[in-house]
Amino acid sequence: MREFLKTRAGLKMDLQLNSKRALVSGSTAGIGYAIVEALANEGAHVIVNGRTPSRVEAALQKLNGTKRQGSVEGFAADLGTADGVNLITSQYPDLDILVNNLGIFEPKPFEQIPDADWFRFFEVNVLSGVRLSRHYLPRMKDRNWGRIVFISSESAIQIPSEMIHYGMTKTAQLAISRGLAETTAGTNVTVNTVLPGPTDSEGVETFVEQMAAARKISRAEVEQEFFRTARPSSLLKRFARVDEVAALVAFVCSPLSSATNGAALRVDGGVIQSIA
Repeated sequence: MREFLKTRAGLKMDLQLNSKRALVSGSTAGIGYAIVEALANEGAHVIVNGRTPSRVEAALQKLNGTKRQGSVEGFAADLGTADGVNLITSQYPDLDILVNNLGIFEPKPFEQIPDADWFRFFEVNVLSGVRLSRHYLPRMKDRNWGRIVFISSESAIQIPSEMIHYGMTKTAQLAISRGLAETTAGTNVTVNTVLPGPTDSEGVETFVEQMAAARKISRAEVEQEFFRTARPSSLLKRFARVDEVAALVAFVCSPLSSATNGAALRVDGGVIQSIA
């Protein structure tokens, strides 16, 4: 009780991530970048990943301008390809934490989505996590400790009609994550999925700004209209901040979350209208 009261008094909770080695795929901006920050702030050594050296270097420079307990380094590779995964797993054969964050999205009417887009979305959003997990999960089980987290979306449950191919990949992540968790029974390895709702990430920010400019209205008006018409079930009634999503991910990556396995954890602002 005394320790609980200390925490309530404002002392920082220790997530016990000191010296843990982590990779966050697709982490030069947005939710991925915020997850890197959260893990590094808790003492982890985190690998920042992006497709180009310039993006990775820019993220590292920004991170190096902040105070944190842990450390960061970068690795440029397209983890949406088998070659990219082979490169990074050769460089870093063992990890304690894998966050499968890499993903793409694009609104497009179903009738206009060609086969090539379906294959591309599946390879980037789904197979990237499959390939990385296939390498790291057995090694985590050999050491009897590890955390794998898939960053899915509320779109996995409420498939958006404007991007069905994206929703399909997010649902697939739920199935893969739960299936992998089943293989960890009796170990100290966990596999979970986090489902953000509409979040003020880099892509969303660009979309909102373009919409505001095209319609000659403010960003706030675009946001209000989005939650009034596109996501009316939201209880938050605003885009979540990336650090709000990252806080949950950091906990799930920590030793403190040892009893959470095979779960789909929502940080969706209440968009999903169910209690299960």
